[in-house]
Amino acid sequence: MDLAAAFGADRADCLAVVGAGGKKSTLYALTAALERAVLTSTVRVPPLSGHVARQVVADDPVAVADDVVQPLAVVPEETDDGRYRGYDPAAVDRLVAAADAPVLVKADGARRRLLKAPAGDEPRLPTAADVVVPVASARVVGERLTDDHVHRPERVADLTGRAIGERLRATDVAAVLAHDRGGLKDVPADATVRPLVNMADDADLEATAREVAAEVAAHSRVEAVVVGRMDLRLVVDVVD
Repeated sequence: MDLAAAFGADRADCLAVVGAGGKKSTLYALTAALERAVLTSTVRVPPLSGHVARQVVADDPVAVADDVVQPLAVVPEETDDGRYRGYDPAAVDRLVAAADAPVLVKADGARRRLLKAPAGDEPRLPTAADVVVPVASARVVGERLTDDHVHRPERVADLTGRAIGERLRATDVAAVLAHDRGGLKDVPADATVRPLVNMADDADLEATAREVAAEVAAHSRVEAVVVGRMDLRLVVDVVD
């Protein structure tokens, strides 16, 4: 299945990815699937130069708006740890207005965990985002609700009713993805929502991912749910 079409990236002005369990790999896959695109971030991000033809460092991302002849990345200043600061969402809004190519945005951080629920100041979504992709990993089902697997486990506990340390069920992951204080937090009212259940790496995980996806797809705010393996840039299914 065409990856860009599965996520709606082929019809988006601005696609933003939030959540945990594969945001960067999703963005890299989408960037590779598009003839032209701008990859950027509103949160701290590692160097993106290995995933695009060119990375530009600029105080204002609009600096690249007239030069998108192939996929490129734009980031602000580098930090002491070798990462790059994220742009203010309003700056990304200006980029979206000026560019004639899709803008792909990492709009959340999760410290490499498999699931998260956002804090009060998260995610950092541009108002111009017309497609939002909340992400969770199928691998978190069956794991314990602890910081080993979940970013902000106390917030996930609040959304799901699970106690810290209990094992997570598919219904818990679905509840987080489709909650207005979870995957749907601060999503612009007119944006399309196409969540991803990632890491469907074998038959058992695919079955788990489909169970999560079926519940999330029933939510009125969700257009469809992608089941995939973004490490392989593979769409397993689209559940709608």
